[in-house]
Amino acid sequence: MNSTRSRTLWVGTYPASSTPGTGEGVWRIEVDPATGSLGTAELVAEAAAPSFLARHPHTAVLYAVSETAPGRLAAWRVSDDATLAPLDGLTTGGDDPCYVAATSGAVWVANYGDGIATVVGVTDDGTPVPDRRALHAGSGSGPVADRQEGPHAHQVTVLGDEVLVTDLGADLIRRYPVDAGPGRAAGDDVAARLPAGTGPRHLVVLPSGALVVVGELDAHLHVLVPSDGGWEPSGRVPLAPGAAAGEDLGGHITLSGDGTRLHVGIRGADVLAVHAVTDGASPEISYLADVALGDGGWPRHHEVVDGPGGEVVVVALQGTSELVAVRLGASGSGEIVARVPWATPPACVLVER
Repeated sequence: MNSTRSRTLWVGTYPASSTPGTGEGVWRIEVDPATGSLGTAELVAEAAAPSFLARHPHTAVLYAVSETAPGRLAAWRVSDDATLAPLDGLTTGGDDPCYVAATSGAVWVANYGDGIATVVGVTDDGTPVPDRRALHAGSGSGPVADRQEGPHAHQVTVLGDEVLVTDLGADLIRRYPVDAGPGRAAGDDVAARLPAGTGPRHLVVLPSGALVVVGELDAHLHVLVPSDGGWEPSGRVPLAPGAAAGEDLGGHITLSGDGTRLHVGIRGADVLAVHAVTDGASPEISYLADVALGDGGWPRHHEVVDGPGGEVVVVALQGTSELVAVRLGASGSGEIVARVPWATPPACVLVER
């Protein structure tokens, strides 16, 4: 691998069994954006079920949530040689956190187990401050009894001076001030309502301000357009042709750098689906192609690395404990160019800035 062109990836993992503490942690690996080739994986920090990672936007700090009950937030200082030195962590105040996002002054966590959105203030050097933690509980349920018995916060998206929290259990997107910490009334502002049984998981924001939301439970992509200070549904398309609710579960979604393509991981079908998106007052989505990732792959998360030959999408396959790199062509079709077995199931991929 040409080290002058390679990019560092951080990889968060699940435990090797159902019990946290069985070998999982944060790993580091290099990817060549030109070819998609992957280097040798190295375990750089031990942590319990670090299923999602985020980088502070301005300082060299990496954050991870431990998807445990109770949940925890961990932090590390990133050195020039990409090694990690631990900083103080804290409990999230909720159960089974599955997403973390960082701003210059705070870290936001989505606690899937009980639907709590947690915000933790950080110092100028990115260190979390325990006495600057605030909890914002969601409420509600949906018609899919075994998945929507109560609120399940799944993603936090920073959007200007707000954060959007997708709630899979209540078919809602909630909104809070980005600095909604102790002493500030955050409220529980519903920014958008999805059709009953959608199960909103992850979303991306289009340049126009419209949202594209993955429906994990109804196997559709939903387009939401700005309306009256929030968003309202304007249309939906299947995750891929023939995708079936309850069988094909939408996972992570990304938007290409030029804003013209969407990449969606689909568990069950075990593919990476690529769609064209035409932005505007009424955005339109059209399916282009998909890439088979292997039976049982269960694509949990992916990251896009732009290279001289186009997009390389690195996918964490939870089901088969592999990391794969997919090179996409101009038409949206692609091929797997690298496949690396992993010691424990990979759950998240993050490109080092």
